[in-house]
Amino acid sequence: MSATSPDETPTDGLEAAESRPRLLLLDGHSLAYRAFFALPVENFSTTTGQHTNAVYGFTSMLINVLRDEQPTHVGVAFDVSRQTFRSEEYSEYKANRSTSPAEFSGQVSLVKEVLNALRIRMIEKDGYEADDVIGTLATQAVDQGYEVLICTGDRDSFQLVSDSATVLYPSRGVSEMARMTPEAVMDRYGVEPTRYPELAALVGESSDNLPGVPGVGPKTAAKWINQYDGLDNVIASADQIKGKAGDSFREHLGDVIRNRRLNALVVDLDLDATPTDLAAQPWDRQEVHKLFDSLEFRVLRDRLFQTLESEEEIDESGFELQPTRLEPGALAGWLDDHASGPERVGLQVQGTWRAGSGDVAAIALAAEDDAAAWLDVSTLTPADDQVLAAWLADPSVPKVLHDAKGPMLALAARGWELDGLARDTALSAYLARPDQRSYDLADLTLRYLKRELKVGEPADDQGQLSFDGLDDTREAGDAAMLQARAVLDLAQALDEELEQRGGTRLLSDVELPLVRVLERMEQIGVAVDVEMLDALEAEFAGEVKRAAEAAYAAIGKEINLGSPKQLQVVLFDELQMPKTKRTKTGYTTDADSLQALFEKTEHPFLAYLLAHRDATRLRQTVEGLLKTISPRDGRIHTTFNQTIAATGRLSSTEPNLQNIPIRTEEG
Repeated sequence: MSATSPDETPTDGLEAAESRPRLLLLDGHSLAYRAFFALPVENFSTTTGQHTNAVYGFTSMLINVLRDEQPTHVGVAFDVSRQTFRSEEYSEYKANRSTSPAEFSGQVSLVKEVLNALRIRMIEKDGYEADDVIGTLATQAVDQGYEVLICTGDRDSFQLVSDSATVLYPSRGVSEMARMTPEAVMDRYGVEPTRYPELAALVGESSDNLPGVPGVGPKTAAKWINQYDGLDNVIASADQIKGKAGDSFREHLGDVIRNRRLNALVVDLDLDATPTDLAAQPWDRQEVHKLFDSLEFRVLRDRLFQTLESEEEIDESGFELQPTRLEPGALAGWLDDHASGPERVGLQVQGTWRAGSGDVAAIALAAEDDAAAWLDVSTLTPADDQVLAAWLADPSVPKVLHDAKGPMLALAARGWELDGLARDTALSAYLARPDQRSYDLADLTLRYLKRELKVGEPADDQGQLSFDGLDDTREAGDAAMLQARAVLDLAQALDEELEQRGGTRLLSDVELPLVRVLERMEQIGVAVDVEMLDALEAEFAGEVKRAAEAAYAAIGKEINLGSPKQLQVVLFDELQMPKTKRTKTGYTTDADSLQALFEKTEHPFLAYLLAHRDATRLRQTVEGLLKTISPRDGRIHTTFNQTIAATGRLSSTEPNLQNIPIRTEEG
């Protein structure tokens, strides 16, 4: 977040926190609403259809401002409803505001869930606005010696600005903030902050539906206020103001007096929280995981973890490891000493895998006795190769991997078959919490083991690895051994949770055996009739062309049928069709809206446009399948995923076989 003014840069947050408490107050509804219109709603939704652009933008802004300002105290104020003492006095107050968009509905409650997870106090007062709550808390805090920051999109808050209180005002969506100090308010409006509401009373505030004096703008209002030393004296001297502006002022004097009464913030409310009660609290990591998983905020969660401290104590001691880099000929002895069974062994494969095959670059092992080993497979002797192949295929040695199917494909491509898969920690985590969207090893290690996967030098003579600053040639091996050990420990922690949830048999009897089945399916691939697909591609290409030509004929010109902007002009300006749902970029032209529009109008252009879209989608599907046919065997090798759908069904990628339309005759 950027928060700057021409005259001032933020003081260092940590130094300020040491010298005096710093209170950050935010207007929850105002900022969420701004975020809603700043981010395209069509780009932010979960797989269940929940729109998330407002909560995403608000949370992103909150993370940034907490990072940049380092407050010691934080609170978020919310409006209770549109019924306040102001609307009771003046029925037209904010009456010009339309009903919130349907896509916004429900997102304020999600914002509050985020705040609960972050342990940030929320404050509201029935009959009053969030601005009044902020005004009261800011006034109390300044009196108690706090530095106050107010983050809001409502200019009425400028009246609170002082040497101890600064408003962070969104100047571009919610990603950039203008730092409104007394000097910044004076530079922009020509009056001191305490007199900003006097200026607003004269000029009016369209967002609040408070009409000002016609013909009187900010410059004239500021001139009068400064010339007569305040609005009260301007009113008392109304008869002395010359010209049309003076006549207009006298004619609308009642509006000005009412405006000033309504835009004055209430600063003495009886609230259920004081500035002291808003002391910043460590946030709840588990709740954040749960909520951000449901909102599918993977990137935002990573930013949060990197930026802010949570309530959880992180075990900085690292993992107990006695690492060894195996030289040629040393593998057999190490396996006999540390990994001959029946204890589990953590296995980490470094390599690549996709499309039913792969390759192995190195392998790391971690045993229950804290021994760990790493070997570069390019240095294996023939004897080492035989030993490794036999050990991997030995079902009596239980092996633990994370997301095992890919590594198994890479091993199989080398001629090494893996048997004895005792646990797959990605599958265990999935069965424990199927509503997550990510089962990243580092994330799970932090969540369940309270440890971070850091790579660095041994912390002490015990061989503990906490890893920072290794050269590149050693880092990969050390990281792999650390991951193998983390997988081993993580499997135990997940076993306990799975047992509590009754999922152990499901893992052992269904999911783990299915890994081998899916591995074989990916290796074998799907046979395809290439000639048939080529013929279908040509057929659908012809349908695309015919539908386009018919659509052009229906409106008498050629347009880009894939351009929403051009379609909006044709449908709503030229053909005068009923308006669809309004979005930030105009009226929507998505498939559902066009289908409904066709059912209303039965216009031939819409029929051809819909036919063109269907044929285009089918053609793209066939083209996608043709591109994924493997040159080595003429088959399609998709990747099957066991941990994507919370319902337990399989999904596939590269290509997505479930994306093939089969409900129509063409599909």
